[in-house]
Amino acid sequence: MNELSLLGLGADGWGDELLSGLLVTVQLAVTTLPLGLLIGFAIAGASLSEQPWLRRFGRAYTTAARGIPELLTLFLVYNGIAMLLNAAWRALDPDAGFVELSPFIAGVIALSVVFGAFSGEVLRGAFQALDQGQIEAGQAMGLSRLDQFRFIKLPQIWRFALPGLGNLWVNLIKDTALVSIIALNDLLRMTNIAVGATKQPFTFFFVACAAYWILSILSELVLAVLEKRANRGVRRA
Repeated sequence: MNELSLLGLGADGWGDELLSGLLVTVQLAVTTLPLGLLIGFAIAGASLSEQPWLRRFGRAYTTAARGIPELLTLFLVYNGIAMLLNAAWRALDPDAGFVELSPFIAGVIALSVVFGAFSGEVLRGAFQALDQGQIEAGQAMGLSRLDQFRFIKLPQIWRFALPGLGNLWVNLIKDTALVSIIALNDLLRMTNIAVGATKQPFTFFFVACAAYWILSILSELVLAVLEKRANRGVRRA
């Protein structure tokens, strides 16, 4: 069997398995992004809060989440949450069986924790770069805090934070490969299975590299369009 036929679809090739793994990779990244951004906004808000305990919490979270390797965070979430679920389940029912945490859910939680820490720092910088004069003008016009955030702060935050968030998104796509360690059938795990069955590591790892590279290139193109749109009407020095 030649190398091209190994990548075919159907029973004789591994193309469909690789495509299913690629779909899981994309689903994992897309699901993680909004949750990670919500955590990032919360952490940025806490870091800039007037309450000292909230500022300390924000700094502690970012320091801890950024200082622990992503793989270790994944193991802590996958095993730790499973232990808590089983302890709670058995407290309610001593005869209950073992509850196993879904690898997909564990991956989303772990990657969101890390993404939220890094995006929180990006968003904190964006908040600090806001034009205070425009905010004061909104207050003078009688805008509520929600309207000030929607119409004045958020468009500027989006523009300032987009380059940094774009880099984090590309890193997130690559970090999804870590979840293969806990048996999620993502692109890297399906590639490893194909390598084990065919003994053709170069072929399949090259295809996996190309797939991640294509995802990154497509992301860069979309981010370029978003940045151009976000900077409409902004005068360049």
